[in-house]
Amino acid sequence: MKYFFFAALSILFTNKCRAQETYAEKLGYPKGKKVIILHIDDAGMSYEANQGTILAMDKGVANSTSVMMPCGWVPAYMKYLQQHPTTDAGVHLTLTSEWKGYRWFPLSGREKVPGLLDKEGAMWSNVPDVVKHATADEVETEIRAQIARFRSFGVEPSHIDSHMGTLFGSPAFTERYIKVGMQEKIPVMLPGGHATLIAKERNSPAQEIKQFQQIGQLLWNAGLPVLDDLFADTYGWKLSAETPNTEENLRKMKTQKYMELLKEAKPGITMVIMHCAAPSDNFKELTDSWPTRYGDLYAMQDPELKKFIEKEGIILTTWREMRERRAKVK
Repeated sequence: MKYFFFAALSILFTNKCRAQETYAEKLGYPKGKKVIILHIDDAGMSYEANQGTILAMDKGVANSTSVMMPCGWVPAYMKYLQQHPTTDAGVHLTLTSEWKGYRWFPLSGREKVPGLLDKEGAMWSNVPDVVKHATADEVETEIRAQIARFRSFGVEPSHIDSHMGTLFGSPAFTERYIKVGMQEKIPVMLPGGHATLIAKERNSPAQEIKQFQQIGQLLWNAGLPVLDDLFADTYGWKLSAETPNTEENLRKMKTQKYMELLKEAKPGITMVIMHCAAPSDNFKELTDSWPTRYGDLYAMQDPELKKFIEKEGIILTTWREMRERRAKVK
């Protein structure tokens, strides 16, 4: 059945149904509270990404992650999930392969999704090339394959989200992303509420935010929980060129940035995206993004950040908890 989501949205959502109530309040969280998901992308990408994710969640305040199913270290992380089934872990739907010397490939195979492959036979390294070469049918085929592989380990994903934001690269891709989430009854990462932080981050026109809000209402009506806001720019927090990337410097800078961000966040459910990796010489060969990933890990384990969250009365939640709460809402 063809889903004409965007054609139907203007009918499903009008100014009258824009309640001031946040999605957090709809799920039963206290009125006016900041409810935060501290989410780690890229589990399964490497040994260091796996270890960083585990450390940040077991010994720090991070509480959610998602797994890059085409990557080589997926089995190791999925075995961890089998042993820790209450972990908040979703599918980090992956349609790009951005590193030069370390590449991954579509699970669906060349014959089914040729538009997702570059000349090396790996996924394209950037979002514009995916949009240019891949069809919506190929995208849907691949994201379904990645969800199926996650489930093949006997674990149900807490949610789905998008590596490098590729599924927001075109309306056709977004439509399939929403469609699959609704059909599979898996919560979908999308800022469907006030979207204050993401609008500032993306310098979004009003029409884009309105469209996010329309989709949010569609997801809510389908029985899925919805985010009020999203912040995805922690990757861009870096030390100045004059400041060495020591553990102390990275921890101090990142912890301060997270405190400032949480101060700025508005009431409602906000998902904060980060990337954590355990330090190693090998990881520095994979990507030059190691300072920000190490810094995220250090910050998540910093007692000062935990104290700040408690002092501010911030509520930490997970996709699993949100899903459970949504099931109880009439």
